[in-house]
Amino acid sequence: MSWLSPDSQDMLAATAALPEQLADSAVASMAVEGLPSVEGLNGIVVLGMGGSGVAGEILQAIGKDQLGIPISLVGDYSIPAFVGRGTLVFAVSFSGNTEETLEAAESALQRGARLIAVTGGGRLAEMAAAHGAPVFWTLRGIPQPRAGVATTTAPLLVALERLGLLTGVTPAIDAAVAQLRVRRDSLLGGKGLALEIAQRLDRTLPLVQGANGIGAVAARRWKTQLNENAKTPAFYASQPEWCHNEICGFGCNGDVTRQVVTIVTLRNDFEHPQVRRRLGLVEQFVGEAVAAVIEVHAAGSGPLAQLFDLIMIGDFASLHIAAREGIDPGPVPVLVEVKRFLASTGQ
Repeated sequence: MSWLSPDSQDMLAATAALPEQLADSAVASMAVEGLPSVEGLNGIVVLGMGGSGVAGEILQAIGKDQLGIPISLVGDYSIPAFVGRGTLVFAVSFSGNTEETLEAAESALQRGARLIAVTGGGRLAEMAAAHGAPVFWTLRGIPQPRAGVATTTAPLLVALERLGLLTGVTPAIDAAVAQLRVRRDSLLGGKGLALEIAQRLDRTLPLVQGANGIGAVAARRWKTQLNENAKTPAFYASQPEWCHNEICGFGCNGDVTRQVVTIVTLRNDFEHPQVRRRLGLVEQFVGEAVAAVIEVHAAGSGPLAQLFDLIMIGDFASLHIAAREGIDPGPVPVLVEVKRFLASTGQ
């Protein structure tokens, strides 16, 4: 019997399949035809919400040091005023029916932007087909958008490599796949680092932080996975911003925070030296005001490998917390209710 029970949507298997998902999606992305021209391109926008939106965050963190044009992320119904004929717009929707992404994509098309859809079908696929835009199809059989992080991320990275806007994507993906397989082997069977983290959290509220870039993306991913898989409150922050404001918030109420808050610090090898020093001081400055400070160190060759390594650790930790509380990690009934409410005539 699986250590994760209940698990009605087999989220454990979906989480463990992350390396194959990344590898297979990268291969499939190489075959998509009809990519737009980059002539006169002056900006990139990624549209996406929730589990689909994280793909844009990963692209921004990985590509910011290479891309010679700005990249903006939109998790909303509206798009920035600058979007126009010189803008490449990635519309990412696992279901193809995310209303915010659909409305924003329609607006982008009306302004003449160059659209690329990343989706499993739905109205987004229909919209792309009607406008002659390429579609990068997400893999089938993934139970929830949040479990499809690799199949929505690989198309963005591969597309930009094929367009000549990024280099080194293929070896970076290979390194990430290799590291994910190593990490998975250490976590399967209900053991390893993820279990230790879940045990140390012990029903406290996680405040996850990481260095701006891949660390901050991983921290937000941990927060949302804890929310959706474990159905628990969780929060995230980024460094060095944390040291300019949030650190002050532990100056009082320590009798409360040391009972209910645990800080989880995600570390990687690509932190700015000053940020590295700040992260190293977290326990010294706030350790007495929280239940614990847990440091998690990424492994792998390169930023993409280390980012996905942190993602997998966090995903497994959220499943362990769900298991400890007897929570089924797959279904998210409150989100279904929210969508039903918004779609009703009484909205």
